[in-house]
Amino acid sequence: MSSVTTHNSPSTGAVPEGMPDRKPSFLDRIPGFARPTDRFMTGWAIALLVSNIGIVATGGAVRLTKSGLGCPTWPRCTAESVVPHAELGIHGVIEFGNRMLTWVLTVIAIATVIAIWRRRPIVRFDRRLSVLLALGIPFQGVIGGITVLTDLNPWVVALHFLLSMALVSGATWLVYRLRHPHEQSDVSPGLPTRLGRDLSWFVYAMTWAATYLGTVVTGSGPHAGDEDAPRNGLDPANATQLHADAVFILLGAAIALVIGTRAARLRQFRTTLVFLGLLLSQGLIGAIQYATDLPIALVIAHMTGSALLVTGATWLVISFSRGSHETEL
Repeated sequence: MSSVTTHNSPSTGAVPEGMPDRKPSFLDRIPGFARPTDRFMTGWAIALLVSNIGIVATGGAVRLTKSGLGCPTWPRCTAESVVPHAELGIHGVIEFGNRMLTWVLTVIAIATVIAIWRRRPIVRFDRRLSVLLALGIPFQGVIGGITVLTDLNPWVVALHFLLSMALVSGATWLVYRLRHPHEQSDVSPGLPTRLGRDLSWFVYAMTWAATYLGTVVTGSGPHAGDEDAPRNGLDPANATQLHADAVFILLGAAIALVIGTRAARLRQFRTTLVFLGLLLSQGLIGAIQYATDLPIALVIAHMTGSALLVTGATWLVISFSRGSHETEL
């Protein structure tokens, strides 16, 4: 795969070649890390994205099996032990296992940072973004600890979920940049592109609005994460209706974007079509889970779908912002 552009531009922060050679280190003996290629870095970034989505699903499994307080304190599992003991039963195992997955995510994040920092030529923005994503993991762990210490307060649980979505969005941004290293923002896009770009930002914002309202619905529903966990006190039917209203607005905007990109023959048409497909699938799962009294498997699928939808919305808005060129389809 081709290497990153070597010119020094404000958008990429690339530093020209010809820099002094690095002193040999043990990383030079690890396959791939000596001279990271675009493909190698992209692989780690994709692993970071997938693991962030995966931990959303496992976190949902913790809540849905009522294992949210399987380890009743934090950062230890109990006041006396870091690991769960037999009295905590299967709930302790599930919660502790989810905590351990955070370390897997941390290892992947560190490997991603190292690969990007050893890349030549240097792209400062990618370096900063990778570090920010890596730092977000322990921060997210602290918020997770606060959810335990507050006995699964639904508003803190919602914040925990939304921060996971932010990490998913950021990881998607990193994957896009590494997969398309030569794309630059179009300084003078045509009218169809400008309208598509503005609508893509609206789609992105509505995706976040629908996601947030989904956490409000969850906070009012039966899956609290523990038998004694508090609820937010809102009426589940009203919260669900508000969430559905946001989804319908999002659906209308997504359909308009698909029609517009097709009519204008923009290269983002396929991306908008994929996003619409994700949105329709997510809406179908949401409707079925509501009609069938929220079975665990469908709720986990719906949570995973939320992460995929945020991924799609992020990819969509970046594709308009960075590579806004009109192309015949």
